[in-house]
Amino acid sequence: MVTERGLQVLRAIVQDYVETHEPVGSRSIVDRYSFGVSAATIRNDMALLEDEELITAPHTSSGRVPTDKGYRVFVNHLAQLRPLSVAQRTAIESFLADPADLDDLMIRTVRVLTQLTGQVALAQYPSFARAHVSHLELVALAPSRLLIVLVIDAGGVSQRMTPLPEPLDDADVAVLRARLSALITGRAVSDAAERLQALLADPQTTDPALRVLAAIIGDELGEFRQERLVMAGAATLARREQDFRGSIHPLLEAIEEQVTLIRLMSEMEADVHGLAASIGTENASFGLGEASIVASDYAGPTGTARVGVMGPTRMDYPSNLAAARAVARYLSRMLDEDEASR
Repeated sequence: MVTERGLQVLRAIVQDYVETHEPVGSRSIVDRYSFGVSAATIRNDMALLEDEELITAPHTSSGRVPTDKGYRVFVNHLAQLRPLSVAQRTAIESFLADPADLDDLMIRTVRVLTQLTGQVALAQYPSFARAHVSHLELVALAPSRLLIVLVIDAGGVSQRMTPLPEPLDDADVAVLRARLSALITGRAVSDAAERLQALLADPQTTDPALRVLAAIIGDELGEFRQERLVMAGAATLARREQDFRGSIHPLLEAIEEQVTLIRLMSEMEADVHGLAASIGTENASFGLGEASIVASDYAGPTGTARVGVMGPTRMDYPSNLAAARAVARYLSRMLDEDEASR
């Protein structure tokens, strides 16, 4: 059982180790913090923390460093997050202002978050599974080439060019637009996709242009239904390679493949404030046992998603959680204002 002073000592060790990357000894704790007790008493507290496997000695006769379990206890007992400065909040607001579209907003989100934290930034796209198709447009670029523009009410936009099996005039394009719009507009994304599949399965659907367009639009709707992740700051891992006991290659592979990170981000348990952290060995089943991820929920048009950062376990958890929370709150506001303006 860790005493209140023991928690304060653990907090001091975590903070000093994150700041200096050097093992922390009892004398430095006495010198830097006002505990009002002797170095011998602090050593006893540290011995108890070591018994609880919250700190460890990396070398004989050295100071102590936090374990993954110690970081977890530290995060669980955070009294408050380190507030962002006025300059940091201004940077978030100015960086995210007036995005061109949702993709632009999400890219800006991870870029500003990696700038604030110096870590790899991650952001889940809002889920569009419950969104509805609001508009379909077909734009003739040439007699045998169309631009397909698909818009859903949650803010998602898809644009895709496609060649046609035969030339079409404006009247032909208008007929195709009307038929496909009647089939999917106003429908939930999943329902619209199923209707297009039924159209393609119908042996009476013989028009080659209609089949091509239905298949492509169905693919685009499928993309809306999939979970998506946007990231920035992968280069920060190379600069922090010394913070990892082993190789950073598992993290680089996870960044490249995304599927693992999507699962991990989705399965993290948030507290009552919508903040979540998954630390070190807690990520071992995902192949990321040397990394920590902290995240904050944000409100999308059709539910919550998450934005956060990934880095070594030796990270500034209070500052990173505060940055994730601030960016998430602003992102929620931006999406809410966009939804209200529709």
